[in-house]
Amino acid sequence: MPTVAIPSLLRNLTAGEESVTVPGSTIREVIANLETRHPGMKARLCEEDRIKPGIAIYVNGLLTRGSLLERVDADAEIHFLPAIGGGISV
Repeated sequence: MPTVAIPSLLRNLTAGEESVTVPGSTIREVIANLETRHPGMKARLCEEDRIKPGIAIYVNGLLTRGSLLERVDADAEIHFLPAIGGGISV
């Protein structure tokens, strides 16, 4: 089953767990199973039927297209990370 690293901003939904293992062969299935185990997770990651703008998805260390249909292997490590913005324009 894929392992999902839980960013610190979402750990309040997982009772502090830093990673969870959930079944799923696509990002959509993984998020659905995260939601079942940890209600509120889907609302933090998705907007309607897509990943929220500003959230990047890394599977096994590689940035994905951010599609819910992205396939994941059973031994995948998935990270949902907020995009980093800011800085100053010169």
